[in-house]
Amino acid sequence: MQNHDILRAALVGHGRMGREIEERASASGLEIVARFDSAHPLGTEPAIDFDVAIEFTTPAAVIDNLRVLLRWNKAVVIGTTGWHDRIDEVREHIERHHGRVVYGSNFSIGVLMFTKIVREAARMFNGIDAYDVAVHEIHHRAKTDAPSGTALVVAGAVLDELDRKSALRTDTSHGRIDPGALHVTSQRLGSTVGTHQVAFDSDVDTIELTHRAKNRGGFALGALLAARWIAGQPPGLYRFEDVF
Repeated sequence: MQNHDILRAALVGHGRMGREIEERASASGLEIVARFDSAHPLGTEPAIDFDVAIEFTTPAAVIDNLRVLLRWNKAVVIGTTGWHDRIDEVREHIERHHGRVVYGSNFSIGVLMFTKIVREAARMFNGIDAYDVAVHEIHHRAKTDAPSGTALVVAGAVLDELDRKSALRTDTSHGRIDPGALHVTSQRLGSTVGTHQVAFDSDVDTIELTHRAKNRGGFALGALLAARWIAGQPPGLYRFEDVF
């Protein structure tokens, strides 16, 4: 398949993200030829063939969906979060079927750049013990996982670079937090698309880094970019960062 060819895609999950992806697909060189959701679940292989599936459903459904899609020999983009504790199981399915899968906690290119900025900031603060650090995320009330997958990735970048933080604390605190724990907090508010904040705080000042999604367009564009990319890759499990 040449880069200018139209790629045939299926949407697995036709909620807010699925509809956003469908609206932007043609501009990215994709044609949506099949749609699966709770009313039209994955079952027998569809009459219309497709090259890649873009999966935005729920943590409870994603593994079963992936099994079916890999059995059909389809490349897959997984945008669903909250399933990463089953990553070894996913790898087994990919190896068994020689599948091609790309996943990410967030398909926004802006969030990817934000995480790189946070990593560099944590590296710069590593030798300055006067600054503490915390991560906070805000999402809409319908989001099913907390903290968000993106918040955990951002927190992981901090832990990688900041020697004085060695563990995550993600529960609601009712007491003193160990100085070696990185506190990651979550808030669910209305229809908030997604906000992630990292604060470096000292007695004299606070430095705050924030990524605030204005709409779901950034996630959709990233997922479409990943779909074109994974369709041309050899078998394997890839992260969204690998696209760049």
